[in-house]
Amino acid sequence: MAGLINSEDIAAVKARSSIEDVVREHVTLRSAGPGSLKGLCPFHDEKSPSFNIRPAVEAWHCFGCGEGGDVISFVQKVDHLSFSEAVERLAQKLGMELRYENGDRPREEGLGRRSRLVEAHRVAEEYYTELLLGSPAARQARDFLRARDFNSEHVKQFGVGFAPRGGEDLVRHLRAKGFTDDELVTGGIAGRGARGLYDRFRGRLVWPIRDITGDTVGFGARRIFDDDRIDAKYLNTSETPIYKKSTVLYGLDLAKKKISQGRRAVVVEGYTDVMACHLAGVETAVATCGTAFGADHIKTLRRLMRDEAGLAPARVIFTFDGDAAGQKAAMRAFADDEKWTSQSFVAVEKSGKDPCELRQAGGDPAVQALIEDAVPMFEFAVRTTIKRFDVGTAEGRIQAVRAVAPIIASIRDQSLRPEYTREVSGMLGLDVEQVATEVSRAGKIKVDEDARTERSDRGDRGDGRDDAEPHVADGGGMPVPDRRDPVIHAERQLLQVLLQFPAVFKPGAIDLLTPEAFSAPAHRAVFDGIRIAHHSGDQGNARAWTSAVTEAAPSPVAGLVSELAVDTLPTRMDASTGLPTSRYVDELFDRVRTIALTRQIADSMSEMRRLDHAETPSPERTRELGIQLQTLQRELAAIKAGMG
Repeated sequence: MAGLINSEDIAAVKARSSIEDVVREHVTLRSAGPGSLKGLCPFHDEKSPSFNIRPAVEAWHCFGCGEGGDVISFVQKVDHLSFSEAVERLAQKLGMELRYENGDRPREEGLGRRSRLVEAHRVAEEYYTELLLGSPAARQARDFLRARDFNSEHVKQFGVGFAPRGGEDLVRHLRAKGFTDDELVTGGIAGRGARGLYDRFRGRLVWPIRDITGDTVGFGARRIFDDDRIDAKYLNTSETPIYKKSTVLYGLDLAKKKISQGRRAVVVEGYTDVMACHLAGVETAVATCGTAFGADHIKTLRRLMRDEAGLAPARVIFTFDGDAAGQKAAMRAFADDEKWTSQSFVAVEKSGKDPCELRQAGGDPAVQALIEDAVPMFEFAVRTTIKRFDVGTAEGRIQAVRAVAPIIASIRDQSLRPEYTREVSGMLGLDVEQVATEVSRAGKIKVDEDARTERSDRGDRGDGRDDAEPHVADGGGMPVPDRRDPVIHAERQLLQVLLQFPAVFKPGAIDLLTPEAFSAPAHRAVFDGIRIAHHSGDQGNARAWTSAVTEAAPSPVAGLVSELAVDTLPTRMDASTGLPTSRYVDELFDRVRTIALTRQIADSMSEMRRLDHAETPSPERTRELGIQLQTLQRELAAIKAGMG
């Protein structure tokens, strides 16, 4: 092995390396008084900057975590290097040749491991790019890029390449350059099989993944041949001594300067999206590499953007695909929103195009407009959540407000919650007070849920669920009506009367009801059968009537029809006729109709409120609803007058 680095060379590296320039590769700095600069510490998470450097004495210190030292110790800690590797890295940047104590020049194997692995990746990147630009075998890869409006200049700018299909081409090339088999395997460039080493990436379009300083530390490779034996669309370098996917962002080496200057970052989902954004003038775009956007990525961007309390908010914009996976990714990002001081936004193109597709369809202005038209993360999270529910029904609106209440409750700035509460009430067509109550309750539930999680971790398996799913009847897939609900109980009694004593109703009475008058899906299905049988069956024969209803109703509620046909009514019968009293029947009939009309009126008023907050106004629908409301209110008033 080579000996220690010459002490004079170490002193020279330290003297010639600017601690300010080195630190700025990782941290955005600002003045902290005469001769001092400060920023967010790269070694612990913080909201206010406590990391300080003094360029005049080439020293750094963090008053938050207590770490400190010189330029060499900073490189050691930030890049996880040994002392020798840190000196070698700084010397490499200076273009300085180091001397070792036991010889004028270090042997190749004596260089720091990180330097060797980085150099292997640099040589591999050059090899891949050369093949992409000139090899006939890379024609399909060139066609892939050309179809997305990328040319040879773009290939050179981003270092895109082509991995040959042979299986050992890159291994032979790197061996010829002096790299050992262990270095190729350790760096994730090659794999080791029964017959020796093989290229990790074969027959794929390849992107170099660089760290924040611009060193290539890994690759991302896309499938382009149909006969590729590996089905995965993308392959990425596995975790290595120089590559940690949870901390690396593709394109950050190109974007870091603009991110720092504008205090704005754009997070996209793929390599071609980063390319499209940068070429369209959105030069702050970055992407994760085979993993979800997480806490370490947030820390990296926060340091660059000076995402600090007390400053004007920085701005981070996420672009997600419009599909379900993209929406899920957006909700994950919202869950991490509290880790930022900056304002978070989401940009989703209405037709679902990603930035690369958008650039092809509409050119650079379309990509720029996508980013500029981004909506607040909160708004996107709320609208995405509400879409899961049918807000045209009272049940759907209640489910929706309970789902979005925790989102409002999690907003960092409590002074904004009342305004967001009003906004959500408009989206759902509910009273502000009702939404505010759910938000307040969601805050309490969150604490309870956290406590329950802690109890569960200790082995306490108590249930205590308030949001249990309704029981579903066997084989039917239809929720069993909850007889504890007074409305459901009234509906059930009316169906019992209709099945057991259909003759007590006045002619035409059944036609005044519709299946929608019943709130329980199973009750709607039973009444649908009654309505059909009423127009075609004989109501005089009890057995024939029940059979006709059973045959007309959907099969999942056949058992419920039989149950309702024999269950005892909870009322006294008329002693002279043996039938329910006319007063009982009329009150039951009017009550169900009144509840149904009240529900319809609430639905219509809710829709009108939602139209007031809709992105696209609909005057015609608003007029229709106004007329509908008047009709429903007159009908309800007539029933109440008759009941009085």
